[in-house]
Amino acid sequence: MTHGSPPLPAEHSRRRSRHGLALVLAGALLALPARDARSQETSPALQTTPEPATTLQEPRITMGKWIETQQILSKERNEWQQGKEILLGRLELVKKEVASLEEKIAEAQSSIAATDVKREQLISENSRLEAANEQLVAAAQKLEVGVKGLYPTLPEPIQTRLKPLHDRIPSDATTTRISAAERFQNVLGILNELNKANNELTVNYEVHTLSNGSPSEVKALYVGLAQAYYVSSGGEAGIGRPGPEGWTWEPARAVAAEVRAALEIVQGKQSPAFVPLPVRIQ
Repeated sequence: MTHGSPPLPAEHSRRRSRHGLALVLAGALLALPARDARSQETSPALQTTPEPATTLQEPRITMGKWIETQQILSKERNEWQQGKEILLGRLELVKKEVASLEEKIAEAQSSIAATDVKREQLISENSRLEAANEQLVAAAQKLEVGVKGLYPTLPEPIQTRLKPLHDRIPSDATTTRISAAERFQNVLGILNELNKANNELTVNYEVHTLSNGSPSEVKALYVGLAQAYYVSSGGEAGIGRPGPEGWTWEPARAVAAEVRAALEIVQGKQSPAFVPLPVRIQ
């Protein structure tokens, strides 16, 4: 530029901040037209040689581009700062999620370890229960065999009472699906009834063959499970005892009166009294 203020030295411009440089350039641009006018008034030579318009526009254009560049930089800086804050926020959120997942993984691993220990305990307990169940099954089977062998020797009224429980005993213990608990419960029910019947006097109406070979209804008195007596309406009596194939009866006319008296006492027709009856102990 021929007229106007001389340009600022390069060293001085480098020391200025960007804000100060913008102010200096703006002031220079504003001062250019006034000084150019004063120069034309004082110097006739300058009036004859005006400087081109492009020379005055160049600093303005440069300044405008610089300001535009600064605006772009400021915008980019703001956007970068905002993006950075967003990324930092997301990173912090991801860190929290990772920490939460790691905590849950640790809890799951601890739970798995506890479950494995519990599983081993259950397996051990199951093995123990299976062994105990096998022992119970063997014991139940042994009791069932004994009950089956005892059943034919029971008095007829006791057999009738125990028939529902006796029929529940499995015919084949190796293929039955009845549990050991049910089998034990059934056998214990039978044994309980047998114990009860062994301490009772049981009266039953039965048909027996008398000494003349004709069948007749008699009244039988069972003393527990080991001895029985009967008497017919005609006064014929007999004594019965259990055997491997069932009860066997033999005539005993001599005890007819005693058997009739015992029956009347049991049925409440006479007052309690001592009645002697023959008993065979095996």
